[in-house]
Amino acid sequence: MSKPHAIIVGAGFTGTATAHDLALRGFDVTVIDRGDICNGTSGRTHGLLHCGGRYAVKDQESAIECIDENMLLRKIVPQAIEPNGGLFIALNESDLQYGEVFIEGCEACHIPIEEITPQKALQLEPNLNPGMLAAFLVPDGTFDPLRLALSFAATAKKNGAKFRIYTEAKSLILDGKGTVVGVDILDRASNKQSELRGDIVVNATGAWAGEIAEMAGADVPVKPTPGVMVAYEQRFVQRAINRLNKPGDGDIVVPQRRMVIVGTSSFEVSDLDYVPVFEDHVKLMLERGAELIPGIRNAKVRGKYMATRPLIGGGMGRSSARTFKCYDHKETDNVDGLVTITGGKATTLRAMAEKTADVVCEKLGVNTPCTTKDVQLISYRQYYSQPN
Repeated sequence: MSKPHAIIVGAGFTGTATAHDLALRGFDVTVIDRGDICNGTSGRTHGLLHCGGRYAVKDQESAIECIDENMLLRKIVPQAIEPNGGLFIALNESDLQYGEVFIEGCEACHIPIEEITPQKALQLEPNLNPGMLAAFLVPDGTFDPLRLALSFAATAKKNGAKFRIYTEAKSLILDGKGTVVGVDILDRASNKQSELRGDIVVNATGAWAGEIAEMAGADVPVKPTPGVMVAYEQRFVQRAINRLNKPGDGDIVVPQRRMVIVGTSSFEVSDLDYVPVFEDHVKLMLERGAELIPGIRNAKVRGKYMATRPLIGGGMGRSSARTFKCYDHKETDNVDGLVTITGGKATTLRAMAEKTADVVCEKLGVNTPCTTKDVQLISYRQYYSQPN
C-alpha cells in the first residue's frame, strides 16, 4: 500500500515543522518554497522564545500556547535555543499599574514569574535603565531562526521528506469536482514548469496564505501586518528585555549572538512582496529601545529589517490575537484537498504542525498519533549533509 503524499507549500517554521510531523506519521512529504528555508517571515523574526508574558493579560490562549511550547522546544531542539531567561521592567507609573494585572495573568496561564528589586535587576543586567521601578524574571529565551527551522527540516529529511527549494507555486490544480489534487510549480533555477500531484496540499505560507488559498477559490482571513526591527552591534544584555505594559512599539530587546535586536513596529501594507523599512519606524525603535537600555542610543546599527506577521481573527494590528488557526477548506469553502495553517508565533511552530497534521490525518483516514513532543530533533547541520 502506497503512502499518502502531502505537498506543503512554504518552508518556514510551520512548513518545516509540519513536514517533520507528517513524515513521522508515515506520509510521503514534499515541501516547496519559492526561496530557501526561512525565505519569508520566519527568517526575519527577532528570535524571542516567548514565555507568554506579553499575552497573559489580553490573549491568554496565546500565552498558554507559548509557555507550553517554550518548555517543549527546550527539550527537543536545544541546539537552536539559548535558554537565557527574560525580564519585564517598569519605567513609569503606567507600567507599575499594569504589573498588577500582569501578575494575575501569568498566574492564570501557569507562567512562572519572580518579582525582584530594581537593584537586583541591575546586578543581573547592568546596562538596563537605572531608573526602573520594578522587575520580573520570566522564562523567556532566544532562538536562532535558521537553526530552528533547519533542525525540523533535517529531521523531516531523515524520515523521508523532500525539500524542493526555489520552487514556486504558480497555481493549484483542481479536478472536475473542485478538489485540489496538486500544484503547478515553477523551478526558478531552470525556469521550467511542471505539475506536482498529491493527496493533500498544506498551505503553510504565513502572511501569503490568503494568496495561495485564493488560487482554489478559498478564503483565509489573514491580516498581513509588518513590523520593523533594528539590530545594534553590541550585546548589552544577556536576557530578553520586555516593557512591563500592554504590547506596543519597540518594547522588546532581544540578545542575539553579539548583538541586540529592538522590535517591533506594526503597520499595514498592500504589497506583501515589497515592504519598505520606514526610517521613522527605525527612529522609533531607537527611542523606545533606549528607554529600556540607554546605551543603545550610542550603538552602531548592524541592520534594519522587517517581518510580516500573519495575524488572524478580529481586531487590527496589535489588537489581533496571536493564536493560530487551521482551516479545512472543505468545511469553510467547499474546496477539498486543501488545508491552511496560519497565525501563531515562531514559539508555537510544533503545536501548529501537530494541529495541521491531525486535520490532514482525519481527512485522509490515517489513524497515527502525533509523537513530536517526544522526538529529539537532529542537528540543523544535517539538513545539508543528507540527500534530498
